[in-house]
Amino acid sequence: MATTGKIDFKYQGVTYQTWYKLVGDLQSTKAGVRPLIALHGGPGVSHSYMTPHADLFASHGIPVILYDQIGIGESSHYKDAPKEFWTVELFMDELENLLNHFGISGDYDLVGHSWGGMLAANFAAARQPAGLKHLVITDTPASMALWEQSTASLVEQLPQDAHDVIKKHEAAGTTNAPEYQEAMMAFYKKHVCRLETWPDALNASFAAMEADPTVYHTMQGPSEFTITGTLKTWNVIDTLHTIKVSTLMINSVYDEAQDVCMLPFFNNIPKVKWVQFANSSHVPFFEEPERYKKVVGDFLTTA
Repeated sequence: MATTGKIDFKYQGVTYQTWYKLVGDLQSTKAGVRPLIALHGGPGVSHSYMTPHADLFASHGIPVILYDQIGIGESSHYKDAPKEFWTVELFMDELENLLNHFGISGDYDLVGHSWGGMLAANFAAARQPAGLKHLVITDTPASMALWEQSTASLVEQLPQDAHDVIKKHEAAGTTNAPEYQEAMMAFYKKHVCRLETWPDALNASFAAMEADPTVYHTMQGPSEFTITGTLKTWNVIDTLHTIKVSTLMINSVYDEAQDVCMLPFFNNIPKVKWVQFANSSHVPFFEEPERYKKVVGDFLTTA
């Protein structure tokens, strides 16, 4: 049971549209179960790769809302926007608008992956939403400085030729060079998704970003480990202690999000549980799907 549609989102006097997909029925949830909103990463990597979360409806009866944040996928694009337009506040406002549209702002859960986890943590701390009951932060840094530290340590472990190519093109500002792109993919195959064949949904999200890299390049930069965008100074550590909801944090042994960049969540959020996946990198919902589904589904229905 899935429905799709678009929601008007008014921001700074202009109306944009947010595309969504709802899996399940918001009106017939059983006691102790509430809708789950899935926040994709990037920024500017479409919702497609988050679709494994929709399986939580079949396994645990949890209705799931997937959506494309504006600037990517089926939602409104704004290629000519000044860089100042793309802010965390923008995406928090869009999330609030989605919650209000569905009438669920009084009772819901959030799962955020990578940038989506940054958005979710920022939202929980800054907006103090009364209706948020559970927070799942997956493969996410607590600050971009720690993310850079984490990914830099992994780049150092690449084969020397790939490492040298990355450093050469970063220094020269030539990250569009084919050999840089090849070295980047060598990193991704170790620390983004270790499956020999990447799932179609993951490829679709990367294809959407490549078709319109506006948000990713503006906020992140040219790659996962070269951070030149507006998020470079982002940091939520000082406000994590204000997150009062039960929180599950997830990362993996081979993750871009190594322990160093997730530890502040564990040290500062009062009610927090940390689960690590031994055989995954950045997308454990593809790499260890059954365990991931059980860990997240059980947390959301019993915690």
